[in-house]
Amino acid sequence: MLKVENISKTFGAGTVNEKDAIDHLSIHLKPGEFVTIIGSNGAGKSTLLNCIAGVYNPDSGKIILDGKLITKKPEYKRSKAIGRVFQDPLKGTAFDMTIEENLAIAISKNRSHGLQRGITNADRDIFREKLSMLGMGLENRMKEKAKLLSGGQRQALTLFMAVITEPKLLLLDEHTAALDPAAAAKVLGLTDYFGNSDKLCTMMITHNMKAALEHGNRTILMQQGRIAMDISGEERDNMTVDSLVEKFAIQNDRMLL
Repeated sequence: MLKVENISKTFGAGTVNEKDAIDHLSIHLKPGEFVTIIGSNGAGKSTLLNCIAGVYNPDSGKIILDGKLITKKPEYKRSKAIGRVFQDPLKGTAFDMTIEENLAIAISKNRSHGLQRGITNADRDIFREKLSMLGMGLENRMKEKAKLLSGGQRQALTLFMAVITEPKLLLLDEHTAALDPAAAAKVLGLTDYFGNSDKLCTMMITHNMKAALEHGNRTILMQQGRIAMDISGEERDNMTVDSLVEKFAIQNDRMLL
C-alpha cells in the first residue's frame, strides 16, 4: 500500500545549519498496518510524515501510495488519499464554522470541482449517523461552531474528518499530546477504532513509548533520520518500555517515558 524507498531530506544544505533530517530511509506498509513511531526530538519523525504528505519533497528516493508514484505530487493532490491530524486541536477545524460545515468541507475533497451544492438533508443524516459513533453527543450539536468544542472534542472531530472520505493512509503527528489524559484516552480509543480498518494504513507519531507499544500492530524507532528498530508480532508483544530503553540505549528523555 505504502512504499517509501530510500528517501533522504537535508535542510540548510551547504550552510552551517545543515541538517540531515532523513537519511536513506525505507519503509513499507501493507493495507491494515498501524505503525506507531517513536524517537527523540530531531529524530526525523515529523519530517518523514511531511515528506509522505507532500509538505516537503525528498531530495532523493521515491514514495509510492496504492501503486501510484507520488514523490513529486503537491500536497493538495495527495490529500484525497491521505488523511492527517496534527498535535494542535486548533489546526484541524475551521473554528468559526459549524460542525456540519466542517464536515462538508472534509467530504468535498472527493467531489468534483465546480459549483457545489449546499449541505443537504441527506448529508446531515450521514453526518449525524457517523458522529454518533464518536460517543460525544456531537450529532446533536451540528449547528454549533467548532470553537465551542473542548480540545478533545475538536481533536475527535478532526480525526473523524480525516477518515470520513476513506483515505488510503492516515498520518497522526502526536495528535493527543495537547490533550488532558481523559481526552487523550478517548481520542486514542477512536484512533484504534478507525486505525483497525483492513483497508487503511496508519502512521502515528507519539512521544509515549508505552502508548507506542499498546496501540497499532507495529512500532518503529527513529534515530538520526533512520529506522533503528522495526518490531511487530510476538517480539513487540514481549517488548517493555524498560527493555526498549535498555536495548537501544535511549537517553533519559522524560517525554519518551
